[in-house]
Amino acid sequence: MKQKRNLSDLIALAVSTSGVGYLPLAPGTWGSILAIGIYLAYRYLADGARLFFLDQGWSHQQYSALIYTATAVLLVAFCLFGIWASKKTAALLEHKDPQIIVVDEIMGQLIVFAFVPFGISRWLVVAGFLLFRVFDIWKPYPIKAVEKLPNGIGVCADDIIAGIYGGICLSIIYVISLGF
Repeated sequence: MKQKRNLSDLIALAVSTSGVGYLPLAPGTWGSILAIGIYLAYRYLADGARLFFLDQGWSHQQYSALIYTATAVLLVAFCLFGIWASKKTAALLEHKDPQIIVVDEIMGQLIVFAFVPFGISRWLVVAGFLLFRVFDIWKPYPIKAVEKLPNGIGVCADDIIAGIYGGICLSIIYVISLGF
């Protein structure tokens, strides 16, 4: 007999699948596309906040410090929550890394954009998307190795590292695009 799911189980499933994990054909890519939407919405909100804080007499430096700190705290909190949700969902489904879990792709894709300023062009956003997907699929060292870690860490660590690799490459492309 199947055990009834509680609220914690439902929250974990909702977070780990993020509404797109059940879509057919490449749910990880759908997760990355959702992450682009989240990034663009956050960028829009941060731009509105910038105008508000500058109108309140804050300097650009104060605002930048606030937004970068808020971004780092939110990203780490999201990753920790995603790791918890991934662990719980994997246990519920009795599978080490079910394909419907896409929160790992979302966190990895968001990490890519943490390496560049908010004002990047749409072409650099596309480049960031492609870089993450390439590293997530290719899995250069140590990405493949960390997949073997237990529980939610193993589900998410490979995408976190792919996000770091993609972010480093995107920041290099960004600097080159500035004419350095």
